[in-house]
Amino acid sequence: MAPKKVARSASSDDPEELARVPLQAVLLADSFATKFRPITLERPKVLLPLVNVPMIEYTLAWLESVGVEEVFVFCCAHANQVKDYLNKSQWIKPPSSFSFSVSTIESHDAISAGDALRVIYNRSVIRGDFILVSGDTVSNMDLTQALQEHKDRRKKDPLAVMTMVIKHAKPSSTTLQTRLGTDEIIIGIHPETKELLYYEDKADHLQRVISLDKTLLMENPALRLHNDKQDCFIDICSPEVLSLFTDNFDYQHLRRHFVKGLLVDDIMGYKIFTYETHASYAARVENFRSYDTISKDIIQRWTYPFVPDVQYLGIGYQAKLERQGIYRAPDVILSRSAHVGAFSFVGNGTTIGDHSHISTSVIGQRCVIGKNVVIESSYIWDNVTIEDGCKLSHALVSDGVQLKAGVILESGVILSFKVEVGQKLVIPAYSKVSVLPQPCKQDSDEELEYADATGGVIESPSISSVANARNQDLLSDMLDVPGSDANKVGISGVGYIWSVSEAEHDEEWRFSIAPIPKEKLEKFSQSAHDDNDEVNQDESSIPASGELIPDSDGTDFDGGVGEDYHDSADFENEVEATFRRALAGVDVQNVILEISSLRLSYNMSHADCAGALFYAIMKSASDISYSNNTELSANTKMEINKWKNLLKNYIKSQDEEIEVIMKFEEICLETIREFRLLFTDILHHLYEEDIITEDAILSWENEKQGADESDKIFVKQAEHFIKWLKEASEEDEDEDEDD
Repeated sequence: MAPKKVARSASSDDPEELARVPLQAVLLADSFATKFRPITLERPKVLLPLVNVPMIEYTLAWLESVGVEEVFVFCCAHANQVKDYLNKSQWIKPPSSFSFSVSTIESHDAISAGDALRVIYNRSVIRGDFILVSGDTVSNMDLTQALQEHKDRRKKDPLAVMTMVIKHAKPSSTTLQTRLGTDEIIIGIHPETKELLYYEDKADHLQRVISLDKTLLMENPALRLHNDKQDCFIDICSPEVLSLFTDNFDYQHLRRHFVKGLLVDDIMGYKIFTYETHASYAARVENFRSYDTISKDIIQRWTYPFVPDVQYLGIGYQAKLERQGIYRAPDVILSRSAHVGAFSFVGNGTTIGDHSHISTSVIGQRCVIGKNVVIESSYIWDNVTIEDGCKLSHALVSDGVQLKAGVILESGVILSFKVEVGQKLVIPAYSKVSVLPQPCKQDSDEELEYADATGGVIESPSISSVANARNQDLLSDMLDVPGSDANKVGISGVGYIWSVSEAEHDEEWRFSIAPIPKEKLEKFSQSAHDDNDEVNQDESSIPASGELIPDSDGTDFDGGVGEDYHDSADFENEVEATFRRALAGVDVQNVILEISSLRLSYNMSHADCAGALFYAIMKSASDISYSNNTELSANTKMEINKWKNLLKNYIKSQDEEIEVIMKFEEICLETIREFRLLFTDILHHLYEEDIITEDAILSWENEKQGADESDKIFVKQAEHFIKWLKEASEEDEDEDEDD
């Protein structure tokens, strides 16, 4: 490492001087990656719509909400588009009338985040601690506490140069990636000081082993390893961070080079600390899977107040929130026979034809959707035309696309701008189609997202050629149909279907907006089950307490088997989130597999699954609008009938049945008290639907015999029902004796 330079900033140790320095932020408007190709060949990622709002709007709105006064937007890819958008937006106004200023810094030479920060350093615009964030970040967290902790540490230790924001994330025992489609990270944190001591984002999970430097353990008497944390990519930095990038030109990637570089450097002694946010939302759109996940989170209001009906975020109108999480813009023409399902958004000026069905999807502005169209869990951007009879499932369709009648887009399809798909053509799963030819691959994985095709292109099939190859049988049939025009069937179209290698194709599902294929979940679930069996048989494996070895005092592994990992509250939250995806249209079999994977991951029982799932069902019932107990009861019975088969997957014995009854008691007393007066009514319904048996109810009543009076509230409420069960049982026994 080169000798440290003095950072050019106006920072000072004088509290009054520090108070005069405005809170600044550096927003990187370039991801320096190619995961959103082919779309980002034509438009920068930060301007792509996320629930009909450009991504950068969420980031800027959040920065303003946390008290940032100056934002420097670094532009590289499609810099003119970014600058033009900001100049026309609400964000760039005269300083005298606006306390939140946004300015751009442009460079066409930067090919990495490291290069971007070196340019920022040379402009001498940063005067103190600043927030470093990407323009594809969505958050509603309050940074007050994190900023204060960072400043307090800086006063005591000038070598504390960065604070990274992290949050709890569900570790997956199956796919080894997060719900955002990113690889799980393993981080080591000092349990008291929260100093970051280890960071690995490229761990070999298949080997189930990580390597730690002995000196790391010798120098740190306390170290906790986590694989259940998500890196939010929100950093609070001191000005020294910029000078460190300038001094070390080999620092390109923020995590892989800079963070890891500081952690192994034993000369300069710089330190990185962490701040964990618990109740807030923070995530980054890194790939198509995270695009899908974050879009659904926005629709389901996890990002409040940054939701369509509260913050219009520059789209020019405020959407109206209707029942079942449906957002509708003011000027929408919807046929009487068309149906828009739960957790959907229909943008301004869009027309939807007869008998069309839209579910868990986002439709942009000025779209024309024909008759008998089915759109499921898809994202349709602006000015898209979808003719009659088209079917779209888990697809993304960019601005200006035209789909002729009868087109089918299979799961994971990405259509870039102005693509035209011919009549009755089927676009295969995970295909990426663009009007631009596919550029040759570069050696580096840090390509510019706007790299053009002047260096050569890969020969890709056009839509027309694919149509001819795939629809010969259809064309033959059409020749025999009077009045048909074979020249218009499946052979028209504009666009190239980009090719992928065999290895890349096998990995497409990891980063796709489509659900993880059932066969992949089964494969990974079986692999995880086999691994658990091996670990249980291995006497040298990590014990359930989470301690590595008896003499490794202060060092444990948290996440895979640590106590936080067994937290039942976390498990119930994950099950509820999984169930909500079932409400949003995810296949029930995939939900069963995911809950089963959670059970293995959290080392839970079938009874735990049954209780958590029952809570999620009851919560969904209470979310449906009602005006009295009769309506609440009807809604609840409807939801129970709808999901009883899913619930029965985890009710294997009387133990699970009793767990459901006890969970219902807990719900009535603690979380959804509106059910208190309906306890007996719902219990009776569970009995009638064969979810809870007579034996389970009587056993539950028997267990309450020696309990405190306060613990018998619902036994007493159900007294007449229990009496009826007992009398009916006695009558059955008498009849059997007579027979």
